[in-house]
Amino acid sequence: MRRIELRSDTFTLPTNEMRQAMFEAEVGDDVWGEDPTVKRLEELAARKVGKEAALFVPSGTMGNLLSVMTHCRRGDEVVMESECHLYYYEAGGMSAVAGAIPRLVSSENGVMCPDDVKRAIRESNIHYAPPTLLEVENTHNRGGGTVTDIATLSALEGIARERGMRIHMDGARVFHAAHYLGVPVTEITAHVDSIMFCLSKGLSAPVGSILAGTEEFISRARRNRKILGGGMRQAGVLAAAGIVALEQMVDRLVDDHATARRLAEGLSQIPGISVNMRTVQTNIVGFDISGLGMTSSQFAAAVAEQGVHFSTMPPHGIRAVTNRHVSMEDMDFAVETIKELAASVR
Repeated sequence: MRRIELRSDTFTLPTNEMRQAMFEAEVGDDVWGEDPTVKRLEELAARKVGKEAALFVPSGTMGNLLSVMTHCRRGDEVVMESECHLYYYEAGGMSAVAGAIPRLVSSENGVMCPDDVKRAIRESNIHYAPPTLLEVENTHNRGGGTVTDIATLSALEGIARERGMRIHMDGARVFHAAHYLGVPVTEITAHVDSIMFCLSKGLSAPVGSILAGTEEFISRARRNRKILGGGMRQAGVLAAAGIVALEQMVDRLVDDHATARRLAEGLSQIPGISVNMRTVQTNIVGFDISGLGMTSSQFAAAVAEQGVHFSTMPPHGIRAVTNRHVSMEDMDFAVETIKELAASVR
């Protein structure tokens, strides 16, 4: 049976070039600072995002947690969007491990209004947790892959600097944001002190993310990585795939934007399906199926029987994430499958 995997771009498989690079990777003990391939990846990654230094970490979740551990003291407050990945999907690590307190800001589709952020940052008071870090997610997962633009980032940076706060970006898909805005990724990262981005999503590496910032920040983050058990030994085997990802896979991300748009436009024509086309900016398509009289779980199970796989956002939300393994023809097949399902239940 045909299989169309749209649950996440984390399902991407390494390319043949990545597999060959992993096979041939020159390795050493990274905890001792002696893995040459890891060093190459970290140097390349730092240059890509315009930062002094970078750290290879096993996952984006660890990268975000390290940013909080490194920027904040225990009991400090992190101002963040109310449905951001760091708050919503990272198992409470920022509080359980880093001891930081979230201060949530509501938004429109994941993009925070600077005025709302300014209001959320409280004045110094013995009763309050000190506001130390502002966290921005770009692109925003639960917002539908939405992008915070340069003007908004600049305004958020100004607010944070005025209050003496640092800024971290969860840029798991930041190269998607750069393509959408039509700017070098460094125009985005210039507004933050640190950034995490994933190698293992649309960039197709099998494992790993990058945390980047100043040399001093990364030096402290490296020690915190050790605390979390993230010190990897001959990690060059994995880093080699990350190098290929950064050298060969960034430019092709626009293809995923095109397939997402094709899917969204097709879905928008189906009675009972609701798509907010304003949020279809990158490679994520969120849609509502409440008009079909089904739950998201029922819908996902029904289309999975035909080989089309979505993730659910209960009770009636569905998420699709396009990636290099799906084509325009796959999107047309998915739309036809859903069209037939919609006709059968109405």
